[in-house]
Order: sequence, then C-alpha cells, then structure tokens
Amino acid sequence: MNEGFFEISGLVKQREQQGRRYFEFLRRDVMSAGVYVLPEGGTDPQKPHKEDELYYVVSGRACMKVAADEREVKAGSVIFVAADVEHRFYDIMEELVVLVFFAPAESS
Repeated sequence: MNEGFFEISGLVKQREQQGRRYFEFLRRDVMSAGVYVLPEGGTDPQKPHKEDELYYVVSGRACMKVAADEREVKAGSVIFVAADVEHRFYDIMEELVVLVFFAPAESS
C-alpha cells in the first residue's frame, strides 16, 4: 500500500480500473481507508462491519440510514457508524464518491 499523499481523482481511477465499488488505499493495524463509489440510482449492498467507520462524502448526493436515523448526505457530509450497526446509502441522486475510514482496520 502507498503511504503519504493521495489524490481523490487518482484513487477513483484505480478503483475504476479494478471494476469494484470499494478500493482500499491505506491499511494499518489501527485503521484502514478506502474510496467507495456508488452510481446514480445504484444500490448499496453493504452489511454492518465489525469496526467503527467514518464516512466523508467527497461528491454526490444520496440518503443514508444509520440504525433508525435517516438523512440526506452530500459533499462535505461526515457520518460516523459504530461497529455492528446497520447502515446503507439509498436514493442515490448523483454519483456518490465517499472516503471510508475503518478503526481498527477492516477485517475480511
């Protein structure tokens, strides 16, 4: 994994080349980070994780449900999701590009 400095455009391009929704670009024992992209009108298939998560919406608009709380999110939104809590993006109105941070590092 790379260390140091990252550019969102480069991370999104690497994710596209892999043909995946999520591209992990940093991994340490105490945390991992990746870029997650969902297309307009797409479906978010994720399930609860064993780790705490922090999302930062880089671009796009959607709604997000975390446990019983639901809100619209857009560029600049920051969302915390505790470990084992149900959550997902829905009603994706514009392609969503999100930085995701897991603590500790996401397990497989």
